[in-house]
Amino acid sequence: MPYLFTDKPDPEPLDCRIMTAALALFVDRGFHNVSVHDIQQAAGVSIGSIYKHFGGKEGIAQRLYAHLLGEMDQLIARALAEHEGTVARCNAVIRYLFECSESHRYIMAFLLDAKHTEFLSDGLPVYSSAPFETLGGVLTEGIARGEIKPVAPVVALTLVFGSAIRLINLRFEGSVASPLMDYYAELTEAVWSGLTPQGDA
Repeated sequence: MPYLFTDKPDPEPLDCRIMTAALALFVDRGFHNVSVHDIQQAAGVSIGSIYKHFGGKEGIAQRLYAHLLGEMDQLIARALAEHEGTVARCNAVIRYLFECSESHRYIMAFLLDAKHTEFLSDGLPVYSSAPFETLGGVLTEGIARGEIKPVAPVVALTLVFGSAIRLINLRFEGSVASPLMDYYAELTEAVWSGLTPQGDA
């Protein structure tokens, strides 16, 4: 099972091995280009065990996505707990997103770069999930306290995290060669210069 902050159990349970193998395949090839047989071979398990635990490829992707959203929740909770103030808390989230995108590429690519409509019946993107609702709440509170200019919360969310996520996507595509943290200071300064009342990050 892929984790951002927790060590993988050893030995890894069978269902976790399946999800770990599937994650790399889904990111490298795309969901539609991966078969149950591909996952079975990569995980070193039987076809029957895949159907028993997940019901098929879609079930693996759905459970993997739910698990990784939990990892994203943990990332955000950790960043928010470590800092006070809207700017500092949001910057900490961006820092974690950048660092985890470098150190845990498959997890972050599946969360932020995959076409979730291929395996989610509701078709909602990650930006509509609980972790990003939490971030929207942080920005809404910041607006109410006067730490952020009075803009629509969705605009603030798009400016603060949309730009960071787009940069992550470009890194995954190979369009950005340097590590993401090389752009952290410049990006956060640019974001907050337009959103904070005095333009101070």
